[in-house]
Amino acid sequence: MKTRFLIILMIPLLVACLQEDELKKPFISYKPAILNDGWDASTPENEGIDAVKLKKVFEDYHDDMDIWQARSLLVFRNGKLVAESYTKDDSDQTTPRAMWSCTKQVVGLLTGIALEKGLIGSLNDSIGQYLPETENYPDKKSITIEQLLTMKSGIAYSNDGLKGQSDDILRQLPENITDFILGLPMAYKPGEKSVYKDCDPQLMACIIQQTSGMKTREWAIEVLFNALQIKNFDWMDYKDGTTLGGFGILSTPREMAKFGQLVLDSGLWQGNRLVSKEWIREMTEVRVNDMYSMQFGYLWWKDESRHMTYMHGHGGQFVGIIPDKQLIVVFTAEVNTQDDFQLGIEAFDWVDKIAEICH
Repeated sequence: MKTRFLIILMIPLLVACLQEDELKKPFISYKPAILNDGWDASTPENEGIDAVKLKKVFEDYHDDMDIWQARSLLVFRNGKLVAESYTKDDSDQTTPRAMWSCTKQVVGLLTGIALEKGLIGSLNDSIGQYLPETENYPDKKSITIEQLLTMKSGIAYSNDGLKGQSDDILRQLPENITDFILGLPMAYKPGEKSVYKDCDPQLMACIIQQTSGMKTREWAIEVLFNALQIKNFDWMDYKDGTTLGGFGILSTPREMAKFGQLVLDSGLWQGNRLVSKEWIREMTEVRVNDMYSMQFGYLWWKDESRHMTYMHGHGGQFVGIIPDKQLIVVFTAEVNTQDDFQLGIEAFDWVDKIAEICH
């Protein structure tokens, strides 16, 4: 009886503690910090955004507890950072956090550079031309580069939870990541069906590593990241030394927005050509219309109803690009949420709210 009485007394104390531990900070300001990281700051007024309505969007973003997982919201227009706010910790400006599947979109950009530099001859080339391991897996040799980019390898691979192969990779169980993927059975003939999975961009990262003679991460720094002035990041390697391609990049919202700006500007960054205009166009064309009932290009997501190309990672990591508005919206959230607790297309609502107040 005494124990039960003590528990009853403790309940109000626990509730009070939970109330004190705020899930989000109150909104203070959306004025961008000056960090000398390659971004010029501006004001909403100067970039044709209604400042009063934008303030209301940010207040609502902080107050909306249906998206308690949200960590940041940033707005870029005309190549300038107009607004940013962080709901958990202002250190998110410079502290790299997992961007999960946004890594796939970076691999998409690197594929275009590899094609331009002649590391890869053609999208129609088979992976057997680049991965010597396929000699031991003849059923995989005919898979093409294009099929990797559109998730049509046909390999029986699942991303899902503890039953999926991605969990085995996260736990570093296979000795060799390339052999592990190539050794899986085939679920479909190559090119027959698009199935969203981490193994296809992982094989793409393996091909870049094989043809460049460098870890994909190191090659990316040399041909892309340095030019974009990306410094606050990490990109994980597997234990066998292979850079991860389906996930693995840790970065900040401000750094991820640089990939968005590169796409918005058709491969240019601050006037310098980093990726060919033709590749940006090809990469962001709709190639698949039924990827989770969404549209997909070459490792990049599309929403033609919003005229939007976007990056999207597990839990709500998001970079939305609307060329018609010269607008980029970045939305990030808690990185390790699962099932009903993870955010997905909720970011679209905030893109819509911001796009509506751009003149």
